[in-house]
Amino acid sequence: MVKQWIRFIALALATILAVVGCQRSLFIPSGEEPNIAREPVTIKLSGWGASPTEQRLLNQVLRTFEATHPYIKVRFEVIADQYMDVIKTRLIGDAAPDVFYLDALEAPFLIQQQVLEPLNAYITPNFDLVDFEPTLLQPFTSQTQIYGLPKDYSTLALFYNQSAFTTAGLTQPPQTWDELLTISKQLTLDQDVDGVLDQYGFGTIPELARQAHMIEAMGGQLVDTNGYATFANAAGLKGIELSIQQYRGDRTSARPLDVGTNNGSEMFGQGKAAMVMEGNWAIPYLQDTFPDLDFATAELPQINNVPATMVYTVAYVMNQKATHKPEAWELIAYLTGKEGMEQWTKTGFALPSRKSVAAKLRYESDRLRAPLVAGVRYATPWQIGQYPAAVMNNFNNQYLSALLGQQPLQEAMIEAQEIANKQIKAAL
Repeated sequence: MVKQWIRFIALALATILAVVGCQRSLFIPSGEEPNIAREPVTIKLSGWGASPTEQRLLNQVLRTFEATHPYIKVRFEVIADQYMDVIKTRLIGDAAPDVFYLDALEAPFLIQQQVLEPLNAYITPNFDLVDFEPTLLQPFTSQTQIYGLPKDYSTLALFYNQSAFTTAGLTQPPQTWDELLTISKQLTLDQDVDGVLDQYGFGTIPELARQAHMIEAMGGQLVDTNGYATFANAAGLKGIELSIQQYRGDRTSARPLDVGTNNGSEMFGQGKAAMVMEGNWAIPYLQDTFPDLDFATAELPQINNVPATMVYTVAYVMNQKATHKPEAWELIAYLTGKEGMEQWTKTGFALPSRKSVAAKLRYESDRLRAPLVAGVRYATPWQIGQYPAAVMNNFNNQYLSALLGQQPLQEAMIEAQEIANKQIKAAL
């Protein structure tokens, strides 16, 4: 009787332990000790503000991640103003998020400061790193170490008004910059014959972010290996001169401000310019705001017989002092993995940085997005050393003065370069 009672107790205990073990295993990811319960971990993710549509989509992606990773919760924080200043301040004060957005333009400085966690040790063969476009990984890589994985991107493409082209007897977009200049003359019109141009052939944006690929196509460079500005050399000036000549010499291009608009997309949508260089962001804007606009896209015209465009990208990076690094990596791996990236980019407002996802979503054959996707293979990443503000601000100020005829181009660019380099030297 006693032996039977003992056997009964042993059987009951074994059953209880088995049930408890099954319950606990629900919270234990593969590879961990099965006898240790895992408490949920909260990962803080920070980024800048977005449109309501984009925010809703991100929330959907994060909820899907949490559903498939029940031991990780994600708290997304929007930093609405002065994003990089806030991030840098929090990094100094050990209060930075575990994972955050990082624009390629700002990456060199944070990499040099050694505040980002290198991701090489986390990346496994199954992650399929070679699936990423190389031009998108490059801005976040230093001496073989990868510090960020690009979440999406956009290049620049030529947006052109098909109705305006048809009216002018044009059958295809320009293939070279010389052709663009010729076509721009045909498309620059005073439709009311009142001496005021109603339609310019081309809309230009007077800033380095839209000129850098022209400088490189002519053999120039923006900064040297030490981070000092070099855009004012002879080759660089040839690239910058292309847009100056069209604006001041041919008078077939205009700035958004010249025609009472806020940006290139609006200028194009209102018919003030028949061609503009814009990114993927312009497609949903034009379709929603100007539904009757008959437009198409093409790869940017070649410059100096070289295909050239810009690419802008943002990565997810990990704080080097993140408390829960394995879980932070799982979030990054999901968001930049094939499943998460497809969910993020399937609506078309952003382009996937993975080649396989772009192919699956058929963006390579999409009527409007194919030229943007094609350009990423040869694009110039928007990145100008550890001190981008010094380079960018001085260039933009002096370039605009040259564009408006306030001083000669060479004189303006030399002054911009000298001031930028003094500021960089002072910061080192």
